[in-house]
Amino acid sequence: MKTQHVITGHADEKVWKEIGLDLSKEENQFEYDIVIDKNHHKVNLDIEIDIGGGFESGYSSTVFAAQLPETDFKFAMHEEHFIDEVGKFFGMEDVVIGYPELDKHLIIKTNDAAKMKYLFSNPKARAVFEKLTNFHFGVVKRHIIHVELKMPCLELFIDEAITDPPTLKKLYDAFYSILVHI
Repeated sequence: MKTQHVITGHADEKVWKEIGLDLSKEENQFEYDIVIDKNHHKVNLDIEIDIGGGFESGYSSTVFAAQLPETDFKFAMHEEHFIDEVGKFFGMEDVVIGYPELDKHLIIKTNDAAKMKYLFSNPKARAVFEKLTNFHFGVVKRHIIHVELKMPCLELFIDEAITDPPTLKKLYDAFYSILVHI
C-alpha cells in the first residue's frame, strides 16, 4: 500500500530536495505518492513502476493531478502520432492555438481556444510541452475521496516513471502554471 504525505510550503528548493530524498529511499522505488501544497493549490504527484513478471509486461507512469472548482472549460491534448494525421485528413478536430511549436507537436481539443492560448502564454510551460512525449493532459472528471460526484481535475499522465527531481520540478512548474490560470 502506498504511503501518501503532504509537503507544504513556498520554498521550492526545500520541497524538491525533500522529494529527491524521498525518491532515493528503497521503499519508494516502485510507488511514490505525495501532495504538494503551494498557495492553497494541492497537486498530487503519483509515480508507479510495475516491472511485471512471468508473461506480464510491466508498466510505469507519472501523474500530476489537482482538483478544480466546477467549470465548463474542457481540454485534452496529447502528442501527435501518425494515426492523428490520418484522423485530421478525415476531419478530426485539432485546435490551433497560435504557438507554432505546440500546434505542430500536439493534438489539442477544447471548447475554448482563446483560453488555451492564454493558458500556454508562459514560454517555460510551452517549452516543456513542446518536448514532452507519451502523455495525455487535460481536464478530466474523477471521483474524489469522500465526495459522491465526479469532480473536474487537471491531470497530466505521462506513460513513464520519472524519478529525476529536476525533471519532475520542470513538469510540476509547467503543470502549476496551467493550474493557477484555469
